[in-house]
Amino acid sequence: MPRSAGRSSALVAAGILLSRIAGFIRQSVFSYYFGLGAVADALGASFRIPNLLQNLFGEGVLSASFIPVYARLLAQGREREAGKVAGAVAGLLGLVVALIVAIGVGGTPQVVSLLAPGFTGDKRLLTITLVRILFPATGILVMSAWCLGILNSHRKFFLSYAAPVVWNAAIIAAALAGRHADPGRMAVIIAWGAVAGSVLQVLAQLPVVLSVARGLRLSAGRSDPAVRTVVRNFWPALVGRGVNQLSAFVDTVISSLLGNDPVGALANAQLLYTLPVSLFGMSVSAAALPEMSAAQGSDAERHAALRSQLEEGLHRIAYFIVPCAMAFLALGQVLVGALFQRGRFRVVDSRYVWAILAGSAVGLLASTLSRLSASTFYALGDTRTPMRYAVVRVVLTTVLGFLCSVPLPLLLGIPLKWGAVGLTASAGLSAWVEFALLRRSLAARIGATRFAPWYLAKLWGAAAAAGVSAFALWRLAASLDPVSTGLVVFVPYVLLYGGLTLAFRIPAARALVAWRPRGG
Repeated sequence: MPRSAGRSSALVAAGILLSRIAGFIRQSVFSYYFGLGAVADALGASFRIPNLLQNLFGEGVLSASFIPVYARLLAQGREREAGKVAGAVAGLLGLVVALIVAIGVGGTPQVVSLLAPGFTGDKRLLTITLVRILFPATGILVMSAWCLGILNSHRKFFLSYAAPVVWNAAIIAAALAGRHADPGRMAVIIAWGAVAGSVLQVLAQLPVVLSVARGLRLSAGRSDPAVRTVVRNFWPALVGRGVNQLSAFVDTVISSLLGNDPVGALANAQLLYTLPVSLFGMSVSAAALPEMSAAQGSDAERHAALRSQLEEGLHRIAYFIVPCAMAFLALGQVLVGALFQRGRFRVVDSRYVWAILAGSAVGLLASTLSRLSASTFYALGDTRTPMRYAVVRVVLTTVLGFLCSVPLPLLLGIPLKWGAVGLTASAGLSAWVEFALLRRSLAARIGATRFAPWYLAKLWGAAAAAGVSAFALWRLAASLDPVSTGLVVFVPYVLLYGGLTLAFRIPAARALVAWRPRGG
């Protein structure tokens, strides 16, 4: 019997949480040894490369193109054909990524010029060195995303999302091993640790992949109709995912023009504001996609099933994301301080990252809801509609991001580095436009989904009341160290939000209290 969507999403969330905790530890180590400055900026920019290409060719694209086809074959009992498709996708993906990695290693200076045009001198040279080391790791991490596609389709959700723990562990170990070196040399050691970690991440998943994909046979052929479907859906998904990644790329480009601190500060803020998107948006979407793709019956029956799963997922996501957005807005300095404020990372740095984090709160809910909406299109075999709306979002993000981060601070007479706040806030506005377009098109395709305004009003009311109370506790706990302050502030915040949403009879809150782990 397949697991419920709630249990599956809980497994995804648990794996993501473990990997993100490891990521926070990694970033905390970076902050301790580097603070904000030239080396932190170089590391922040260079690690964008593996993230960029892994997300571009990896999980997002494979979720859109590969999982729906593979999961449908499994649901129909065609396991041997599913194995052939998986092997062909692995072969084709390996060839494409190997070519890109080779070009990237040879053209690293040009890549850095595109990625961080504001970097000059030693900072640019260090970034070139780091990116050149990290490019091969990128190709390996893309194959890790292929493993994720296999495991998700077989409802093995936990391992693939927890596997990045070993990648982060290798980086942390490298940082500690190189802690006595000068900062530039230490950054190089960290990059080599990332290469080793990428190999370990794939090896951690491979035995289980081979055990569940019994008909797996590696090839690079496209003669199979199912493989052709994957390839046909791959390119629109690649463009759609690419323009979304282009948005992160644009953030780095623009922030590199704002001085010494913004790139490193954005890396810290990004680790925080992508956590709820991954933890809740990705977990619900990843668990729902195989179930949506495997739905059988007439078009009317499939559409009804999709509407039901979409409605349930949207409400569940909103329950968790709303308090996160409120926390970023009102309590971000406490959160940043508890995680990063030690060593060379100072109170003023925490305040600066909080401002960037507050800007990201504008579009946090929209960004997360868009993931599940796009997954619904993927389950329908439509990768082009999300692609078009992703293009709209990136164009808006680029135009608004530049205007709000470069000319606006000059007009307001404030330091240029505060333009990073305008960068994240404008991206949030663009995310709401994308979500509105996705929602309208889905209504035309499968029928309107219910997402009641009263439900959101109750969530925001509970989060605001909890936020005001937690803010008052922060003022009272001002003399405590950052970690203690975080505990004093966030434990009551979470408990009060949970209590208020129970009092408001929010179904997600009641389900959370009633949930019990099951075996199997």
